[in-house]
Amino acid sequence: MAKINGKTEVVEQELENQGLDPAHELPAAEDSARDAELQKLKAERDSLLDRLARSQAEFDNARKRATREQQEFRDFALSDAIRTLLPMVDSFELALRSTKEKSEFRSGVELIYKQLQDALAKLGVQPVPAKGELFDPRVHEAIEMVDTHEAKDQEVLEELQRGYKLRERLLRPAMVKVARNSKH
Repeated sequence: MAKINGKTEVVEQELENQGLDPAHELPAAEDSARDAELQKLKAERDSLLDRLARSQAEFDNARKRATREQQEFRDFALSDAIRTLLPMVDSFELALRSTKEKSEFRSGVELIYKQLQDALAKLGVQPVPAKGELFDPRVHEAIEMVDTHEAKDQEVLEELQRGYKLRERLLRPAMVKVARNSKH
């Protein structure tokens, strides 16, 4: 007697109910029909397992995409909020450049400016490097070209307004003066 899925007793009982001897071999036609049914069931099982694996992969991809889209939305919203703060940062920098004399007032302004810079850094905001760098139109905005032989061609001579990035997204390009040197 062939054992099918460990249920030989059920098969034997069914055969006895039909008036057949369980020890007697099944006719060849019934045997091949059962083999065909078994192959059909195996193929259906394999198909269902494949569909399950695909569904799980689609679900994982959808979850990852949703997480990425949520992060992009948060970064977009954060970048708008930070852009509104950048003029205040500029004002602090201008105030600190205007006078070099030491006073309690200046020390207080420096402290507030440092706290603001620290808060922006914790949010992932970083200044765009400018002075001494080669001009990069992706992160620099050239306000003026200066003819000079004291610097390399396309070197940033002066930063007029600092640029900022939020992680890898440019919030504002740095406004710069760029050297033009035909000898380099």
